[in-house]
Formats: sequence, C-alpha cells, structure tokens
Amino acid sequence: MNKNSGRIWPYAISASILLVFGFCVATIVVTTQAPVEKSDTYMMGYHEADDKANELINAQIAFDKKYKIQYMTDELNVQKSVLKYKITDLNLNPVNEAQLKVVVTRPDNHKNDQELVSPTVVNGVYSFAPMTLPIAGRWDIMAKVKVGENERFYNVKADTRSKEVYEY
Repeated sequence: MNKNSGRIWPYAISASILLVFGFCVATIVVTTQAPVEKSDTYMMGYHEADDKANELINAQIAFDKKYKIQYMTDELNVQKSVLKYKITDLNLNPVNEAQLKVVVTRPDNHKNDQELVSPTVVNGVYSFAPMTLPIAGRWDIMAKVKVGENERFYNVKADTRSKEVYEY
C-alpha cells in the first residue's frame, strides 16, 4: 500500500472549496457589471410604483368608468411612425381636451427613449409628429393620459417587424 494515497484528499477538498469560492466571486462580479434597468411601467421607478400601487389601480378604474382609450397606430416602423390614440367617453363621444404624454422605449435599456408631446387632435384622435426609431425590433409605448382629474397609464408593446400589439 502506498503512503501518499491518503494525502491527496485534503488537497482535493481545499481545491474544491477555493473553486466554489472563485465561482461565487465571479458570479458577483459579472452580475454587478450587467446593465440593469429599473422598471418604469408607470413612468416612474418601481419603488415609487409599488408605494402608489393602490392609487394607480383606483385611478385607472375611475378613468375607465368615464372614458375609453384606444391605440390606433396602423403600424410601427423604423421610418416615420405616427402614433395615434383615440379617446372617447363611454357614449363614444370624442374627447378633445385630454393631455397625453407618450414615451417610446426599448424594453432592455433607455438610451433610445423618445418622449412625444403636443399631439394634434381631430375628433378625439390624438396624433403625434412622425418619429424615426434608431433600430428595428420590439418597443414599449407608454402613455399617460389625463382628462380633467382622471388619469391612467396605457402601455402597449409593439414591434417594427410585426403588426401585432399587446397591451400590458
């Protein structure tokens, strides 16, 4: 029997512990360098949205009891997209005095954000000036709509490669 065969286990265990510790350090380093964007579904940080969750939900319910909003854009494309929204009361009468603030953003970062203000209004249809998107792909279109004291957020996901639009 060889005397050295019992000495390898302490080295193997020590090497395993150092390897696991090294992987833990590498995981922390990699994750702290990854770009993480905070949620802005309500055009505010997620901490503020959490604090105001009940207010935001109640405001949306109150708005929906009086008004309807509809995303009317035909197609989102890279060149000269015109965003349109239609706002009516529940009797389908056009609402021309709403205030709209729209932010078009990528879901993964904010460096290409575009804020749209001052739409033209014709018979309850709010149209923004044509915009150019810097890259093709998926975009989040977030609108804050205010009519008098009532306000709500109306967010959709759209893609320049597809005509499908999803409300979220």
